[in-house]
Amino acid sequence: MAFSATTASAKGIDIDVSGQATLYYETHNGNGDGNAAVGATAANNNGDKGFANTDSSVAAAGIQLNLGSDLGNNFTFGSQITYLGSLGLDKTAVNGQKQSANTTNATTADLALTKIFIAKQIANTTFKAGRQELPKSLSPLAYSEGWNVYKNTFDAIIAINTDLPKTTLVGAYVTGGTGMSLGTTSDIVTQTSAGKVDVTGAAYMITAQTKLIPMTTLTVSYYDLKDVGKNLTPNSRVAAALGSTNVLPTRTSIGADAIWVDAQIALPASIKLGLQGGKVSPDSTLNTKTALGAVAMDDTTAYGAKLSTKISGVSLKAIYTTVDAVATGKVGVSVQNTGTGIKSPLYSQMMYNQNMISLDADTIVLGVGYDAGSIGKFAVNYGMTTMGNTNQSANTGITGDTDYNELDLVYKVKAGGVQYFAIAAIRDIDNGGTMNTTTSLNNRNMTKDTVVRFWARYNF
Repeated sequence: MAFSATTASAKGIDIDVSGQATLYYETHNGNGDGNAAVGATAANNNGDKGFANTDSSVAAAGIQLNLGSDLGNNFTFGSQITYLGSLGLDKTAVNGQKQSANTTNATTADLALTKIFIAKQIANTTFKAGRQELPKSLSPLAYSEGWNVYKNTFDAIIAINTDLPKTTLVGAYVTGGTGMSLGTTSDIVTQTSAGKVDVTGAAYMITAQTKLIPMTTLTVSYYDLKDVGKNLTPNSRVAAALGSTNVLPTRTSIGADAIWVDAQIALPASIKLGLQGGKVSPDSTLNTKTALGAVAMDDTTAYGAKLSTKISGVSLKAIYTTVDAVATGKVGVSVQNTGTGIKSPLYSQMMYNQNMISLDADTIVLGVGYDAGSIGKFAVNYGMTTMGNTNQSANTGITGDTDYNELDLVYKVKAGGVQYFAIAAIRDIDNGGTMNTTTSLNNRNMTKDTVVRFWARYNF
C-alpha cells in the first residue's frame, strides 16, 4: 500500500496518512414469503415488501485511516483503523448494517484494528508479519475480498522473494483473520456441502508466479490446511446421506491439501485467455464420537476458462467453469475463499452467485462492457449455472439438476474526486433452490430476486 496523502511527525519518525470514506447501501425485491425463523416480527412478514423497504435493505457508512512509516534499516510499519456505523439508518430505513466493526451488535458504530504489521526487506526478499491484506492474485484460496464496504484482513507471516528472473515466490503462514465482520479475529474456514467448517489450526501457503513463459503469467499455489472440521454441522442432505437427522458432535479434526493453478495468456489480436484449475483434497474421514461413525470426505476438482478482448472501448468476455459433484454419502469441499467462506476464485464469480457455482456446478458467463470516458463505464454480465443436488444451493427435493440465472447491470463513474458504483443483479432459481440475498427476512421459498447495490468512496 502506498501512504501518500498526509505526513505527520512523531519523535523523529515521519508518519504517512491516507484513507477512504465510504457510503454503502443495498436493497432487494424478491418473491419470498414470511420466514418464521426470523423471530418475533415474523407474524408481520407476509412476503417481500420490495425495494427500499426497511426489511429488505442494509446500509453502512465508514472511514478507514491508514498510518504508515519508514522505520529505517529497511523496516517499515503499517496500520489501519476502520470505523463502521449506519448513520442511524438502522432505526428507520434499513434492517441493519451491511458490515460491522464489533462482535456484539451489528448496528452499533465501532472501531476495528484491521491492519497492523511490520515489514523488513533483505536484498530481494521482503518479510511481513502482522494483520494484513492478502491479494487473490498470489493467494487464490485465502484472500481479501473487495465487494463489501471494506476488505477482510489476515493475521499472517509472509515472505516475498524476487531473486529468480521474472518470478515471484511467496510463502505464507496464516492463522486467521477478521473475516467480513471486521471486529472479530477468528479461524479461517472452508465451505462444504454441510456448511462452514473451521480450520482451527494454521494454513501454510507457497505460491510461485512467473512470466518466463512468453506471453503468459503463470501462478501456482499450494495450501496445507491444519485441523479442519471440528465444528461441522450437516444440513439435511448430508444427515440423510449418513443415515441420521442428528447434528454431528465435535469430532477429531483432519488436514486438507489444496492446489490452484492460473495462467493468463496474451493471444494475437488483443485476445486474452485465462485458464484455471485446482483440487482440494481433505483427509478421507472425520471420526465422530457417536454411533454415526466416520464421515467420509470427498475431493473437489474445479476447472475454468476465460476469453476476453477489448475493441474501441468495448470489452467482451466469455467464461466457463465446472466443479465436480460430491460422491453419495460424502461431504464435499466448496471452492470458496477460506478467509471468509464467501466468494470464489472461479472466473464465473458474479455479484451474488458464489454459492451456486462453487460445488457440483457448471457455469457459463457472457459479458460486455463499454468505457464512455467521463460519462462512466457500463457493463452487462449474464450467468447461467446448472447445479447437481450436492450443491449447497441446489433443489434437494428432486434428483435432477437445478438451474440458476443471474443478470448483472453495472455502472461506475468518478466525479468530483468521488468514485460511484451501482449494480443490479436480476436472479432466479428453480423451485426449491436456495438463494442468498440482502437480508434473511421474507426469503422463504424465494425463486426470483433482484438485488441493487450502491456505494460511493472518497480516497484521501
